[in-house]
Amino acid sequence: MACETSDREGPLASLGELERTVMDRLWAAGGPVAAATLRDELADRGLALTTVHTVLTRLEQKGFVVHDDGRPRRFLPRASREEHAAQVMREVLGQAADRQAVLARFVGGVDAEEARMLRELLAGGPDGAARA
Repeated sequence: MACETSDREGPLASLGELERTVMDRLWAAGGPVAAATLRDELADRGLALTTVHTVLTRLEQKGFVVHDDGRPRRFLPRASREEHAAQVMREVLGQAADRQAVLARFVGGVDAEEARMLRELLAGGPDGAARA
């Protein structure tokens, strides 16, 4: 992928409803997608190709997508949906004045299955290594 993106707004950059919809399509695609393909997938919205290009340009400026050098350009997410969610969680935690209180409230709100997964991950379970 060739184009650089701006990290000015970080992972909490506000996304509009159409931007979220485009990101959902890109995450679901599993590979690069042309703007015309996205327009066709969003045909029920009656979007012009220029509108889709504008949304993709904004997402690129916010650091959410990159594009290749082909013609037509094809776009893909800079990070997976899961990587993005984890990055947002880290940023929110990093901004907290009392990280322990935030973590305690988070852990207090998880269900039994999520608590089991957290314990397994913290212990270095199948999907992650324990962190000191």
